[in-house]
Amino acid sequence: MSLIGKEVLPFKASAYHNGSFIEVSEANLKGKWSVVCFYPADFTFVCPTELEDLQNEYETLKSLGVEVYSVSTDTHFTHKAWHDSSEAIGKITYIMIGDPSHTISRNFDVLIEEAGMADRGTFIIDPDGVIQAIEINADGIGRDASILVNKIKAAQYVRNNPGEVCPAKWQEGSTTLKPSLDLVGKI
Repeated sequence: MSLIGKEVLPFKASAYHNGSFIEVSEANLKGKWSVVCFYPADFTFVCPTELEDLQNEYETLKSLGVEVYSVSTDTHFTHKAWHDSSEAIGKITYIMIGDPSHTISRNFDVLIEEAGMADRGTFIIDPDGVIQAIEINADGIGRDASILVNKIKAAQYVRNNPGEVCPAKWQEGSTTLKPSLDLVGKI
């Protein structure tokens, strides 16, 4: 069953953010656009490249009114240790949520039960707390945050322009479509 169009389920978790431990819940994902980026584990190989890439796009995402949350089944303590010891992870200024209870990973249907780790899952959540886009990758396939930026721009455009949709490879400022009987068979 798809999570698209579903509201984020309740959770409470501890997180590491800019030198402090904080509490985060589903309420933090409402009132603005959010990206929740799940990854398998701290101190691994593909994960730091993805999280650093996400940090490289963080200012752009913030300029779009988006907050970023990374999540793994590690603890917030492990996130701090990784942040303090890795050059790539040390750059991160977005919120790093610990999910040792696996509640959040189960809520987003990305938990690999037998491994106790999450799949590489990216979720775009609108200001109402509703999931608008999902990307799930196999463990060995890293994500590209620049593609995420374009997806968010498209999701925001569609939300702000009812009756219009964004075609494949849509870029901000390019032509959109207005679905109607007149378009059937003409695309």
